[in-house]
Amino acid sequence: MFGTQNRKDLAFEYQSQIQILRPSIHSRRANITVKFQDLYGFTVEGNVDDVNVLNEVREKVREQGKVWWALEASKGVNWYLQTQVTSTLKTSLKLSTLVNAITLKKLIRKGIPPVLRPKVWFSLSGAAKKKSTVPESYYQDMTMAVLDKVTPATKQIDHDLPRTFPGHPWLDTSEGHAALRRVLVAYSFRDSDVGYCQGLNYVAALLLLVLKTEEDAFWMLAVLLENVLVNDCYTNNLSGCHVEQRVFKDLLTKKCPRLAAHLDSLEFDVSLVCTEWFLCLFSKSLPSETTLRVWDVLFYEGAKVLFHVALAVFKMNEEKLLVAHHVGDVISIIQRSTHHLFDPDELLTVAFDKVGSMTTTTISKQRKKQEPAVMAELDQRSRRLNSVFPDEKL
Repeated sequence: MFGTQNRKDLAFEYQSQIQILRPSIHSRRANITVKFQDLYGFTVEGNVDDVNVLNEVREKVREQGKVWWALEASKGVNWYLQTQVTSTLKTSLKLSTLVNAITLKKLIRKGIPPVLRPKVWFSLSGAAKKKSTVPESYYQDMTMAVLDKVTPATKQIDHDLPRTFPGHPWLDTSEGHAALRRVLVAYSFRDSDVGYCQGLNYVAALLLLVLKTEEDAFWMLAVLLENVLVNDCYTNNLSGCHVEQRVFKDLLTKKCPRLAAHLDSLEFDVSLVCTEWFLCLFSKSLPSETTLRVWDVLFYEGAKVLFHVALAVFKMNEEKLLVAHHVGDVISIIQRSTHHLFDPDELLTVAFDKVGSMTTTTISKQRKKQEPAVMAELDQRSRRLNSVFPDEKL
């Protein structure tokens, strides 16, 4: 896609993607709910205020795009690849490399231009490097080899295909279903420990829309599950996901103690909202354009970003949540907020500036602290189920 286009062509394509939304006069006067398609084909419902927010965000995206084009003009097309600070470089680090790294981190948090997103993700996430370690025909060979195979994973994938973003103009078609199926089935054979887990269908579908090719989406899924996210997040017992939820609960207590105490008094379990966030990476919860801004940072800074964003959602709704009297009210407030979070800058500003710093090392220590309790709980659950269904393998 990018090899045959010059920078001017890309800039033109990029600008043409970002349309200004113009509600009808009737809608503006009545302030009624309007429907429109976002950049990735999803139908979005919102009021005129939501549309105004989206237009402001898209204008910011245009301005941000100009910054990327200017950097490509001055530093070179792939300047962002010269940003890796390894241990061997620390003693003799080039100033230009350090400046590029700091610049890139700030730029990515402000958003990668949609037309550059595929190649920037693929390079910076490690997907390109992972792909380079296998024969060029790896993905094609894999899809052909598993074409007619039937497993519990393929059966579940077939069941979930029509439920993956229903109504989307491409994903919810025979062509879209076939492409998504090939990616998910291929990965289920690549990693038999994961196989397939519900939630991956939404992640892979969004990757397909961004990367535009099955093979690139496959490798992005691979690097996501094998390098970016915590181990065992998508295995049969979801042990990694359970660990993440416990870590998040501890972080919520630390970062928002008053809110955490109130939620505990309501006997609210964070898993009621966080399970979907951690398994679907917010793709079912946030508007797609906001989700992809989160993913911009996720693929560069790692899984700690999910905690930043999850904490930001609670922090942004703290005052409303503090006066909630029932668990159902809490869920309703959170869901209503996330579904209308059309301004990714607002979310990410809270996530990184107001939530405060969290290092990967600190989070890793928290995970190790929680793992024994999670494994003991899962083992106890398994024993209990085996006692009820002794003849079934669970």
